[in-house]
Amino acid sequence: MLGLMQDAPLLISGLLDYAERYHPRAEIVSRDADGGEHRYGYAEAAARARRLASALRMAGIQPGDRVATLAMNHHRHFELYFGVSGMGAVLHTVNPRLFAPQIDYIVNHGGSRVLFVDPAFVSLIASLASALRCVDRYVVLGGPEAVDEVARALPNVIDYESFLATGRDGEAWPSFNERTASTLCYTSGTTGNPKGVLYSHRSTVLHALSACQPGSFDISAHSVLLAIPPMFHANAWSFPYLAAMTGAKLVLPGPRLDGESLQGLIEAESATFTVGVPTVFTMLLDHLRRTGKGIAPLSRAGIGGSAVPRAMIDELAGHGCTVLQLWGMTETSPLGTIATSTPAVMALDETERADVLAQQGRVRWGLEARIVREDGSEAPRDGKTAGSLWVRGPWVAKGYFGADTDVLDDDGWFPTGDVATLDASGYLRITDRTKDVIKSGGEWISSLEIENLACSVPGVRQAAVIAAYHPKWEERPLLVIVPDEDRPATREEVLDHLRPRIAKWWLPDDVVSVDALPMTATGKVSKLTLRERFRDHLVRRA
Repeated sequence: MLGLMQDAPLLISGLLDYAERYHPRAEIVSRDADGGEHRYGYAEAAARARRLASALRMAGIQPGDRVATLAMNHHRHFELYFGVSGMGAVLHTVNPRLFAPQIDYIVNHGGSRVLFVDPAFVSLIASLASALRCVDRYVVLGGPEAVDEVARALPNVIDYESFLATGRDGEAWPSFNERTASTLCYTSGTTGNPKGVLYSHRSTVLHALSACQPGSFDISAHSVLLAIPPMFHANAWSFPYLAAMTGAKLVLPGPRLDGESLQGLIEAESATFTVGVPTVFTMLLDHLRRTGKGIAPLSRAGIGGSAVPRAMIDELAGHGCTVLQLWGMTETSPLGTIATSTPAVMALDETERADVLAQQGRVRWGLEARIVREDGSEAPRDGKTAGSLWVRGPWVAKGYFGADTDVLDDDGWFPTGDVATLDASGYLRITDRTKDVIKSGGEWISSLEIENLACSVPGVRQAAVIAAYHPKWEERPLLVIVPDEDRPATREEVLDHLRPRIAKWWLPDDVVSVDALPMTATGKVSKLTLRERFRDHLVRRA
């Protein structure tokens, strides 16, 4: 027997409809590369998104066609998020920080027919245009002045505002199956070619619904969201959808993510919540230390992408900002776990509570997680036994775009590539990436735990631990640090700090200082680059 309830599809366009109808004047604020500012409400954004959908249809774009973007966080990209998906086409976001051959591969593999590009990336695209076989139209994200001499060399090029003018006002969003593909985002491709994750309307709406709830991000119309995650990466961590779903004010920072720019935006726009990778908050805190400025009213920050140093959590707390550690990946839409508290955690003493909340988050409704040991058995949920992390749920990928290989096991579990522990309350602690784990004499060493402790050493700004070759133990940990410029920590100071806090055999065999850690295109430390550079360091040192 079926229930007697209406069956309305969960569509991305419905989020913007809600914001337009019930929060028409709630602001979307964006900054451009020159510091210019654009403001409008959800009503105007929705009207322009519908007109964009009309323009795309009149340009021959059909449901299922891919429409690519090479752009930063601003109001026109926000319109593309809803206009493209809302008409049944697939928004194909491309990371401009990748190498040119990777961009070439991603655009061609995705098969996008139209490419919307920021003026700052026109030269890059112009150098690739002859190789982009599927693209037959280019739209520069600006007014007529944005189509400069370089842009005019692109075939069939037009500026965004002129393209928008070819559409009609007032057209309604179509209705279709909620499992229709909505967006296509590629992994960063640190090994092999990038892989395409194809989200659906249903997965995107359910993911946003879970993320904005109390016990997760707890977002409402009272919130002011600063969207630091790039809109070209994993749906900007769902921020455009969260904002529209709740009617929250949305602040889009454009390309400037330095500490000074972010602090200014937080203060000027009264941002209450943001998320990002640790690197962004390192720059923000550096600026606060140098200037003595604050970040009020920012009260919460979700930080993920890599482990958050305890020192960063404590320093942000000193500014009145509570850190919510996050774990996720492109394949989980991307938010998987969020380090929120429970009554039992709040009853702990301050030190114990801080230890629990310094983990990578708590499994929330909609996601299942399990830890698998090397022998294939499921590990106990004791918070101690480590193994490979597998997940499943309605916003977890079941395959990759254009690939025939299965990625799930027979029971539908997805292998994340992370090594972790899980406790009975659902708190997850990531101890390493499978590809980054250090196996010394047959025993695992957690690089993330050592990094966290190293970042608490006075005089250490950033830290990364990698496996270096050792003739006896096969691998040993090597600690690479970026020292503080004003008071750099020495090798001996770092090792003296670590000795009483970790097992003796975990202690790094050496500490190397560098001016900066190499970063991936998504703002994470590139341990692959570090391993290539320092693989034989211990042998040479001997």
